[in-house]
Amino acid sequence: MQTLHIVAGAALALAGACALAQTPIQPPLQPQTPEPTQLAPVTVQGNYNNAVGTSDAASQGSVTSKLIESRPTLRPAEVLEFVPGVIVTQHSGDGKANQYFLRGFNLDHGTDFATFVAGMPVNMPTHAHGHGYSDLNWLIPELVDRISYKKGPYYADEGDFASAGAAHIGLLDTLQHGTASLTLGSNRYARALIANNTALASGNLLYAIEAAHNNGPWDNPEKFHRLNGVLRYSFGDAGNRSAITAMAYSAGWNATDQIPQRAVDQGLIGRFGAIDPTDGGQTARYSLSYELTRQLGNGSFKLNAYAIQSRLDLYSNFTFFQEQPIDLNPAAIDGDQFHQAEHRRVVGLATSRSWNTPFGGRDSTTTLGAQLRHDRLDPVGLYSTVARAQAAVIQQSEVRQTSIGVYGENATQWTPWLRSIAGARVDRFAFDVNSSIAANSGSRAASIASPKLSLIFGPTRKTEYFVNYGWGFHSNDARGTTAAVAAKDPSVAVQPVNALVRSKGFELGLRTELVPGLQSSLALWSLKLDSELLFVGDAGETEPSRASKRYGIEWNNHYIAKPWLLLDADLSLSNSRFTEPDPTDPTLGNHIPGSIRTVVSLGATVVDHGPWFGHFQLRYFGPRPLEENNEFRSRGTTLAYLRVGYKINKNVKVALDVFNLFDRAGSDIDYYYASRLKGEPPAGVNDTHFHPVEPRSVRATLSATF
Repeated sequence: MQTLHIVAGAALALAGACALAQTPIQPPLQPQTPEPTQLAPVTVQGNYNNAVGTSDAASQGSVTSKLIESRPTLRPAEVLEFVPGVIVTQHSGDGKANQYFLRGFNLDHGTDFATFVAGMPVNMPTHAHGHGYSDLNWLIPELVDRISYKKGPYYADEGDFASAGAAHIGLLDTLQHGTASLTLGSNRYARALIANNTALASGNLLYAIEAAHNNGPWDNPEKFHRLNGVLRYSFGDAGNRSAITAMAYSAGWNATDQIPQRAVDQGLIGRFGAIDPTDGGQTARYSLSYELTRQLGNGSFKLNAYAIQSRLDLYSNFTFFQEQPIDLNPAAIDGDQFHQAEHRRVVGLATSRSWNTPFGGRDSTTTLGAQLRHDRLDPVGLYSTVARAQAAVIQQSEVRQTSIGVYGENATQWTPWLRSIAGARVDRFAFDVNSSIAANSGSRAASIASPKLSLIFGPTRKTEYFVNYGWGFHSNDARGTTAAVAAKDPSVAVQPVNALVRSKGFELGLRTELVPGLQSSLALWSLKLDSELLFVGDAGETEPSRASKRYGIEWNNHYIAKPWLLLDADLSLSNSRFTEPDPTDPTLGNHIPGSIRTVVSLGATVVDHGPWFGHFQLRYFGPRPLEENNEFRSRGTTLAYLRVGYKINKNVKVALDVFNLFDRAGSDIDYYYASRLKGEPPAGVNDTHFHPVEPRSVRATLSATF
């Protein structure tokens, strides 16, 4: 609570410093409840929909395309950094899903943070590389209409993977103008994009195609290449809108994975070198989705349906010569490289019906919804390889996974200053695994119920207060629920994991617009998990671990200093610990490896200041424990991005983006585990393994509208 008082005092100090600003914001609406989780929006200069009266928690909000288009992104997934407190990094090639950090989590490639694009889930359960794998490299940022985000398990319509939060990325239905752009930059970076729309029948057809290439700063050139296409047909009006979206994406790359610090210290490789230059991968994704929103006389109806087909071939080597020490054993294969592969088909839908049902003369809305998803993996496998040539099958499985969730929610405006949202959801999962290791085949099913409650007080003097509580969950890899023996050594018995893992979250928050031009929110939160998902270096995947607890504070500020200047300041502090001893090694401490404590983001956006536009972003993510006893820690990383743009005329503009402006030598990710280089002891050497941030790079973009 002392931390809360300090931050609250700092918020008031900032408010006092900004009191002389005269730029007005639109006045907040009085609370109305056309739907339980979507009040009538109040925009702030077209950048945010986070005004008082627009959300159910201090940590909930929305970002519009006007702000998204202003900020440079090194990678497509960095659009998620518009969610306050989120950090996006990478520990391998650009075609692999990114690393995500939020609220004390190293979310690895997406565990415990649910992401959706055009209604389609991005997280992939029972994935070849890591459960919850969330690859956004197929996203075209120029097509993003808005990002709506939530944090914590307080929302009845959010299910698997949403314990830490969720982001819903909506796509544009129409473009004001056709656009073509060409970007050239450091390290043979090149990107071309063309996007336009045309009237078709009674609707609008939007199309876009993107091609990109990048070698990166790596000693082993990345040779990343991707080809991306989107067709989106929308029709109807505001009260009855539909959209059909088809997407296709293909990419390939060489990867420089994390490397041991001792190899750099000994001069065996440089900071941007690789131990195994044959790591890398190929991936592809194809999807078709349908979105329907219909406003009815007494409420609304929504429907999303989707079909996704994807494949991944990923070659990695994290331990180098520990499992296969060819210099000690001539019968061993050359190195520990492994191949993680899958072919996946997904079908699903989500639907909801809301009724505006006055209760005792009070505005009230009740919503019922259902979500269905079915994944078929034919197959998902793990293989030993040498220079991407298969040497042995470790385990190969066919998996069928089906989940269904149903939920209900009621929002009632009890008084002008009190609104409640009460809900619950029930989820049922069924797993069927047919493994090449017979003992690991089988079927499992599990169910879980999750109640939710939120209270919103205000607005009073342009300020509102929130109390949020809810239960959530994440699923575990289907193969883990049926496993009886270890995949790499079938003589070793293992215990199957729980299919569904409970989480419980609580939050106190406030949002204020007391100072003209300033939106400020403060949230004090906690989250408990019955089992943590952790990255395991020698397996290259996530595995269940002990129960944990996190708590922290977030302070987010958006200030319009001038009509053309928007300032952002976000601070997130968190504390993360295991809450029970390790059952196999009681000497291990209670620190959670990779748990981030401090995230700071500062930004300044210039929009339409004469012909000039631009953005400056400074982000800091602090030191993290690398193992349970906190003896080895990563260092903090500070990065700055800069964009300077100029409109040559109404149709042509140029922009210069500089990434890692101050050329800091930080790490995108750090791990601590044992690996072995040739000549080292058979058991390997415990060491920090890191993936460096990319050095300063420059990209220039010429774009034209037509």
